[in-house]
Order: sequence, then structure tokens, then C-alpha cells
Amino acid sequence: NMTALRQRKGSKGKEHPPLGADFQPQQTNCCTDHHPEKMLHGDWSWGAIVWTSVGWSVSVGLGLLCCIYVAMLHENDLWFSNIREVEREISFRTECGLYYSYYKQMLQAPSIQEGLSDLIHDNLTESKRTINLLQRMNIYQEVFLSVLYKLLPIQSYLEPVYFYIYTVFTLQAVYVIALYLTAWLLSGSWLAGALTGVWYILNRVDTTRVEFTISLRENWSLPFLALQVTAITCYLRPQLTSLQQVMVWLMYVMTFCFCLTWQFNQFILLVQALIIYTLDCVDFLTTTQVTTLYLVQVSGLLSVWLLQFCNSMILGSLVLSFIVSVYCLIAQTGLKTGGLLVRIRKLLLHSAMVLLLTFTINYLAKKALQLRSDEHIFKFIKSKFALGATRDFDASLYLCEEAFGLLPLDTLERLAGTLLLYPYRLALMFYVSLLSFSALLDLSRSKGGSTEERKGAAEGRAVAFRPDVAYNLLHTLFFGLLAFSTMRMKYIWTGHMCAVAAYGVCGTELWTSLLTTLRCNIKGLVRYAVPLAMICCLYYKFWPKLMEELSELREFYDPDTVELMTWISTKTPKHAVFAGSMQLLAGIKLCTGRVLTNHPHYEDKDLRERTRQVYQVYARLSPEDVYEILKAVGTDYVVLENSICYERRHRRGCRLRDLLDLANGHIMDGPGENDPDLVPASHPRFCEAIKTDTTAYTALFTRTFQNKTFHVYRDLRNK
Repeated sequence: NMTALRQRKGSKGKEHPPLGADFQPQQTNCCTDHHPEKMLHGDWSWGAIVWTSVGWSVSVGLGLLCCIYVAMLHENDLWFSNIREVEREISFRTECGLYYSYYKQMLQAPSIQEGLSDLIHDNLTESKRTINLLQRMNIYQEVFLSVLYKLLPIQSYLEPVYFYIYTVFTLQAVYVIALYLTAWLLSGSWLAGALTGVWYILNRVDTTRVEFTISLRENWSLPFLALQVTAITCYLRPQLTSLQQVMVWLMYVMTFCFCLTWQFNQFILLVQALIIYTLDCVDFLTTTQVTTLYLVQVSGLLSVWLLQFCNSMILGSLVLSFIVSVYCLIAQTGLKTGGLLVRIRKLLLHSAMVLLLTFTINYLAKKALQLRSDEHIFKFIKSKFALGATRDFDASLYLCEEAFGLLPLDTLERLAGTLLLYPYRLALMFYVSLLSFSALLDLSRSKGGSTEERKGAAEGRAVAFRPDVAYNLLHTLFFGLLAFSTMRMKYIWTGHMCAVAAYGVCGTELWTSLLTTLRCNIKGLVRYAVPLAMICCLYYKFWPKLMEELSELREFYDPDTVELMTWISTKTPKHAVFAGSMQLLAGIKLCTGRVLTNHPHYEDKDLRERTRQVYQVYARLSPEDVYEILKAVGTDYVVLENSICYERRHRRGCRLRDLLDLANGHIMDGPGENDPDLVPASHPRFCEAIKTDTTAYTALFTRTFQNKTFHVYRDLRNK
């Protein structure tokens, strides 16, 4: 069977169908496969029109259902519609508050031009510095929304905060529709898309966290990444002709939007580039397809580079260095000639050369650009895999966060509970085995001969195993490995996981192989009955739980933070400079508009060093040393948090005060072993000792505010 499926073009140029095409039903009725692009190819039969219209309607319905679901969860958890404005702003925790503050700042600006000028010449986010926020941060979405809100006639009936959060929730609908279309394109049945949408919603805990981290960059960018994957899937379909140019432009636009909205875009695109390279090595893509996909990535990145005022971090990205190195070595001849072992040896050598050249180009580019913005990420990776120093403050800060740890096993238990994990595993094993077998068969064939023969072989290769299926399989594999290594990356994997599992349930190949083995000829019935039965089962099992979840009503309650923000707004000068933890300062920026010493956007070396210095208020230093540190960054007020000073949430060695002690070479608090090179500190912990009001501290600082959670001290220079 595999030999028959892999036949090349005959003498008359007749192209054999792709893998699984011989399993497609021939009649046209309610159960006939209709891909969403078929009507654009001229399939205007009533069956096609009705069936495709139903499929599109279900996709929109599931997208809206997800949007309404997360919006209701957000409302029920905070009672968002009834709390005060300061409480709404405090609910944008950590970096979410920082990003939302720029949306608020643009709305409060007298004009759009002045608002943009303030962002380009910002002196509020980092004291004693003027920075270009549009260059440093991915906040074009906040700029776009603020401009849109000002231009649209909606101010009288829709508050700015609702316009913002509803836009993010609507993007979740777009995300679901994109995953739906990917599953539909792969399987040929919109039931796969419906199953994808249902799984995405039921596994909300593991597919999204948008309802409580609205402003996070990934919530803006992942819908565009999903749309890009859908466009790539459509572009790689063997029968695609008239839509090809449209898909190329759609891929570019989606890549551009994805890169513009998330600072970690280069690492996601690097994984994607590795997928394309792998498919190219085993000849699953044509040269034109590979070149087009690489050019889409490069053009998307360079477009963002221009919009971000020539941000050097983009030029120094690994993905650009990788693509350049691939094309530097593309002229190597003989890679696709010889037997299986010879070709594998050549490809391994070529891959090693590509990686070596990639790191060389990247190193030289960063040296030339004097780029050190992303070095903390590489420190984190090296420390995570025990390849570098484990006492580095920046690396330890990431390593001690649960989101950057390994994927917890209870994630797989939850995915299994919704019947997602089992079909995903089965589909993955089946299709990856088929893909590997097909790749080995192809590698074992010599690609020598005339140019015409090599060209014919390459064209035949493109239909032996569907390239769109091959791309999505490697996509879920590569991003699955990334998710297992870093939990925060699971949100890229789990959504696409739903689409792949649904393809396994609704695709023809798996059922044909299984039923042929069992000598049953009911594959058409089973293929549609099984997903319908699964959807009914999931509805019966989880609908009451969803209703119960939506009936749980809570209310935002954080009186200490509200009291602090109110005091700052009413009792301190408008241009006062505040020091403290990154998370709290983001809220102070949003709620009060005061000047900050540091903030959670960590993609700048000088800022990371400044943050480490400001955090010395939780270390064991003398009051004079802390005073000089705060004076150097222009601090007027420093906010100390009991939750950090007496932290118990993290284990010993991961509390912030422990990270500072280790970085300073001091012995950590509490029972437990310490490295032999650590020494006792000569001073008590500053955040504790300052509360004793001894002369050494009162001579430099005076307490101006306190409650159960926060203590604010003022620099006596401003007394």
C-alpha cells in the first residue's frame, strides 16, 4: 500500500493523490468532505454550499461561546462591573498593569500626536532616563486601541476599560476559529473543528489564562500565531492553486501581527524555522515552499524592526541568524544524492554546519550591535539545563517561578479527563510513524540523475505524504517539547494539540488503517459517529460543571493596596519617584501615574541591573549602602512589602531575599545547608531593621505610610 501511495508521476504527467486521498467518499451528500476553500475553487453544488455554511456558522458560534465564557468568568471573579476604578486598575496585576497604563496614558493625552510623542520620549517609566517605549516594548496594540476608541463614536456608552478587555476576549474567539479551521483543513470535516473548539473551551485552565491576565502579550499574539498556522496549512495543501498568493500575503500579515504584539516572537519563529528546515531536509517541501516560508518570517520580523525604530534585539535574533546560515550553505551540492546512510550522514553534517554558522553569525551580530538585551534568557536556559552559573540573580529569578519550570504532571491528568490526551497520543503515534517511514523511504532513494528526473522526484515527493499534515505534526511535536521544558509555553502547545487530536478522530487515514485491520467496511459511518458521540459525551459530563463554575460569584478585595494607591494619589507630588518591587510599581504607574525606578518589562540590561540594585532593600546591607543605591536612581519614596520581606510562598533558596543573599555571597535565612563559600552578613536585613526606628535608619529615612501589607519610607532629602 505504501509503495502504491508513493508512486511518482507517470509518463502522461498524471499526479497520484496524496496520502489518504483514496479513502475519501466519492458521492456528494451531507457527509461529503468539503474543505473551507473548496467553494473558492468553483464547487458551488448545493451540498457544498449548505455543508460549508454550516461549518463556518459552527466555527463562529464556538468562537463567540469561548469569548462570552471567559468574559463571564472575569466578571464573576472580580464583580468587575461594580467595583471602583482604582480597584479595576489594581486587578491588572504585575506587567499587565504596566501595559494597560500606556493605553490609559494615550487616552488621557490631549491629542493622538502628543500621546505618541510622550511614548517616544517617556521619562516616567524609568527615573533619570528618557526612553522610547515604542522601541523597547510591544505596546502598539495599546496605541491602536486607544486611537480607535477616540475615533469611534462609542465613548458615551462604552467605558475605555471595557473596550480594552472586550477586544482581548474577542481575540480568544479568533483563536478558537483559527484552530477550528486548521482541524477542518487537515481532516476535511468541520466536525473536527467543532471537536477542537469544544476541547479548547473545556481545557481552559491549560489552553488560556486570559480571564485573569488580560494584558499579557501572549493573549494578544497567540490568536495571530494560530491564524498564521492556519494560513500555512492552507498554503501547503497539495490541491491549492488560486489561493496560493492570497495565503502568502495572509501568512505575512499574521506573522507581522504576531511579532508586533509579543517580545518573545523570535524564539517562537526560531522553532518554526527549525520545523521548516526539518521538512526541507527530508524533502517534504518544495524549494519554492521553503523559500516562501522563510521569506515570510524574515519580512515579518523586518517590518516590526522598522516599526520599533530599528530595535537591535530583532536584528540580533537567533531566527534571523539561522535563516541566513541556511541560505549561506544552501549551495552545497550532493546533499540529496546517495543511499540512506550516506544521505543521513550528509544531512547530519550539514545540520551541524548550519548550527555552528548560526551561532557564529549571531555572536558577531550581537558584538557589532553591542546587544545584551536578551542575555538573561540565555542565562536562564543555561542554568535550567545546568550549563551555567546557578547564582545569577536574573536566571534564578526565572528559575524560581513556577511558570518557567517543567510541565506539571497534573496537566496531563486534566487533559486526559476531557478525553483529549488519548486521541492525541494515538494520532501522534500513528502519523509520526507514518511520517518517519515515508521520510526514510524517501531518503533511501538516490536523487541523482538529470535535472528533469530530480525535479520530477521532488514534485512526486510533495504528494506522497501531505506536507500540510507533516508541518502540523512537527509543529505539535516541537512545541510540545517546549511546553514540557517550560510550563509557560504550554499555551502555545495545548491549543494546537486540540486541533491535532480532532484530526486524528475525524481524519480518514487512522480509521482506514484500523478498520482495514479489523476487516470492517464502516469507516464512513465511524468517522462521523465517533466525533459526534464524543461531543455528546463531553456535553453530558461537563456542561453542568461549566454552569456551576459560572454561578460562582466573587468580588475583588484588596483593601491594603487600594489604601496605598489612594494615599499615593492624594498625598505625594505628581512627579515623585517610587522604588519597590517590579510588580507593585507597575500598579503604581497605572493607578497614580508616578515615576518609577524599575518595572516588570525585563528586556533591557541596564534595567535588570537597576532592579537588582533596588531590590537590595530586601538584602542585608547597611542603611548607608541602601541610601546610596536609592539616591543613585533618584528615589523619593521606597515601598517595602511584608509579603516579600517575610516571604514563605517559595521554598528556601527561591525566596527573593535568598536570591539576593546568594548573589551577594551571604548565608541564607532559616534552617538548611549553605554552600561553604557563603559568609555571614555584617548587617541585618534592611526591610526588617528599618522598622526598628533606630538612629542609623531614621537619620536617612522617615516612615510616611504603613498598613498591614506596605511600609512607605521617604528620603529625608525631600523632608
